[in-house]
Parts: sequence; structure tokens; C-alpha cells
Amino acid sequence: MSLKLLGILNITEDSFSDGGKFLDPAAALIEAERLAKESDAIDLGAASSRPGAVAVAPDVEIARLAPVVDALKRADAPISIDSFSPEVQRWALSRSVAYLNDVNGFADASFYPELAASDAKLIVMFSVEGAGPATRLFVPAAELFDRIVGFFDRRLAAFARAGIAQERIILDPGMGLFLGSDPEASFTVLRRLSDLKARFGLPLLVSVSRKSFLRDLVHKPVSQIGPATLAAELFAVRQGADYIRTHAPGALRDLLMVFETLANQA
Repeated sequence: MSLKLLGILNITEDSFSDGGKFLDPAAALIEAERLAKESDAIDLGAASSRPGAVAVAPDVEIARLAPVVDALKRADAPISIDSFSPEVQRWALSRSVAYLNDVNGFADASFYPELAASDAKLIVMFSVEGAGPATRLFVPAAELFDRIVGFFDRRLAAFARAGIAQERIILDPGMGLFLGSDPEASFTVLRRLSDLKARFGLPLLVSVSRKSFLRDLVHKPVSQIGPATLAAELFAVRQGADYIRTHAPGALRDLLMVFETLANQA
């Protein structure tokens, strides 16, 4: 399959990457229009999953998402909903979104019959917590690959029992603090993306955009982390990532165009 880019739009008051810049519906719609021109789909999140994030009730999530989803539907733009709330996911399915993106990897098995009856692709993410937002749990980097494989084995088996078609599943190994407090964890998993592809034979999504392990490495704030993000995203693509979830899809698309042009003439 060809690479697909998911543009990130956080409609929250406490996102680590934009600090609530798009909480206002008018601002969110302007950003959505920009991302629609640069992305294959727009990944909308209305509740932050960073450590210490303020909990958001499902009805508040839906109220934040609804005007943007409605506008994007009118524009026929593919939509991904980033939420670990089954109530929000149920609402999203009623709006016929293209993707559901769950940082907890769809932990609620009672919701599986509804997932099986839907058409949305399911982005199944691993996190060391397994529930709720990211924390700062320490897990040795050397242990993570086996943990990720075990998690995906169990989740895929449960999906199969529930009748969820495997061709609808996209695997996300998690990045940043979703892999714990050790920055080396994300680098370790990035280096082994090709092993995950070989193990499961399913599309992989990678989301490294602006994350703390890159900021720690280059000692840059969020506002200056673009080049480091692009480097990690290019590496992920070269390791076989099928989807990249990013804040700057246009910049990544330009980088890949230049890289591929040079590589094809080598």
C-alpha cells in the first residue's frame, strides 16, 4: 500500500503540542481546512492523552468534535477520531468516520460487536499503561518489543473471535511516554518496525510528531522540533511504516518527494 499521512488536529485546552490553540471551533475549522489539503485524513482529538491531562467527559468530547466533523463531512474529507471513550467512538461510527484511533487499543471488549458491524479502520495502539492517558511509568527499553508483540497477539485474537475483519486493522506500537519514561524506548521500537511488519503482516502507523523523546535528544522546545520530527518520520517510512500521524503533513510530503526523486535517480 502507498504511504498515507494523518494530519493531527487537537481540539483541547491542554495539548502538549499547541496548548489549546484550536479549542475555539472557528480556529479548529481553519486548521482543518489547511490539513485537508495536505493529508490523506485528519485525526481529530478532543481530549488530551498526555500525562496529567484533565479528564474530559464524553459529551464534552463530542461537543468539541461535532462542528469540525460536520464541516469535514460536507467537504468529503476523510476523518479519524482519536478517543479511548467507547461513547465517543460510538458517536463517531454514527458519523461514518474513516478511522477510529484508540491509544488504549480498544480495551473494552463489550464494544467489539459494534466495531465488527462498522466499516471504520481501527488504529490499535500499544501503551504500557493499557488504560487512560500516558503516565511516566518506567519500563526498560529492552522489554518493550516483547510486550508490544504480546499485546498485539492478544488483541488480534480477541478481534478475530468478535468477527472484526483483520483487513480493517492498523497497528500502532506507541511512541514517547506511551512507551514509558525511558526515551530510549521509542528509538528501540523505531529500529524494530520492520520486525513488527514481518511478525504481523499488517499496516503500521507511527506517530513521533513533536514527542518528548525527540525534544530530549536535541534539547529543543516544541516550537523548534520540526526538523527532528521529520528525521524520525523519514526513518519510520524507510522501516516500512504505512501511515504517519503528524502535525506537519505538508512538510513531510515535500521531504519524501525530494528524497524519493533523488533515490530513484541514484
